Amino acid sequence: MTHFPSSLNTDSRTTAWGALSRRGVLGALASLPLAIHVPVRAQDTGALKIFQSTALTGPLADLGIAVNQGAKVYFSALNAKGGVNGRAIELNALDDGYDTQRALSNAKGFIADRNCFAIFNCLGTPMVEAMLAPVMASGIPFFAPFTGASSARPKNARNVFNIRASYADETEHLVRHLATIGIKRIAIVHQNNGFGKEVASVARQFMASSKLTETAVATVENNSSDAAAAATKIAASQPEAVLMGLAGQPTVEFVKAIRKERKGLPLYALSVMGAAATLKAMGADATGITVSQVMPLPTNNVLPLVREFQLAWKAAGLTQEPSHLALEGYVNAKVFAEALRRAGRNPTQASFIDSVWAMKNYDLGGYEVSFTDSSRSASRFVELNMVARDGRFIR
Repeated sequence: MTHFPSSLNTDSRTTAWGALSRRGVLGALASLPLAIHVPVRAQDTGALKIFQSTALTGPLADLGIAVNQGAKVYFSALNAKGGVNGRAIELNALDDGYDTQRALSNAKGFIADRNCFAIFNCLGTPMVEAMLAPVMASGIPFFAPFTGASSARPKNARNVFNIRASYADETEHLVRHLATIGIKRIAIVHQNNGFGKEVASVARQFMASSKLTETAVATVENNSSDAAAAATKIAASQPEAVLMGLAGQPTVEFVKAIRKERKGLPLYALSVMGAAATLKAMGADATGITVSQVMPLPTNNVLPLVREFQLAWKAAGLTQEPSHLALEGYVNAKVFAEALRRAGRNPTQASFIDSVWAMKNYDLGGYEVSFTDSSRSASRFVELNMVARDGRFIR
């Protein structure tokens, strides 16, 4: 990875690029190797700009919008109080429609923009996987991607910072819970993609170590065309519970099908299932599903973090119910701002990266983060919530 020396000043850089128009600068930067990124300098005094590629339209727009809103709520409240060391934080979100090529194009644009201080909270495993190589080469901080996949947690990646617990953490928690309550026979249904396969692999590993019986494994395609067949296969194996590595429409179609096969069969899912649109689409069939969550229940007023979030959400005048997803965006923004504060009055990308890695046991008010290695999440918080009859989560 190529770095510019810390002694490089704004005047010398301006002279070097002064003969080019803004369009020429961007074109020249885009033609350079991605490892060469002109960093945002300490002398910049305007708003510190961070960029996000996420799904604001398309099949997972409800996830992207909720997470983005949570972050904006925090940054807006922070900026109203003077920002961080006198500088506002400006979150610029671009829609990628949960499309890998659009997300990659967005990321390359961020890298080419000399005003990009960090890339923040991008959504989706395929999108993050596509972005990782160019972003890692650029040296730009890649902060809090929204995925629990192991592929988003590369080793020795100094500018990659994962916060949310991994899918492996969630799956282990679910399997350990089932073993604790005496469930012995478990079926697995998973999406036929990287996410689903990882969940199934980890589940089988922990089931074997806990001496639990795998009654059947079934897959569901992304278009849900075989959801009913998967439900028939799972039901025929007579499990005591089903662990679901599903998200979006495949979850909806499988749950509706399995409820027809066996009405009261206990179902367990990961946090990505818990989007409002998914729960609404399932209707009464969602009742009783247990979901592993990587954020505290957003109605748990016992936690100072949740009380703070609720007050900020209300002050922002938002009419939507505060969700786990919105709280996650809020948490990511809060951790980012704290790392920036610790980076000093004139932060550079290098000083910001140093301050993040130095952050240990930072308690946000009932939710703690420690950054230790790029292959690990800063948080391993996982708790189980259940979908109540009104479609809301309860502990």
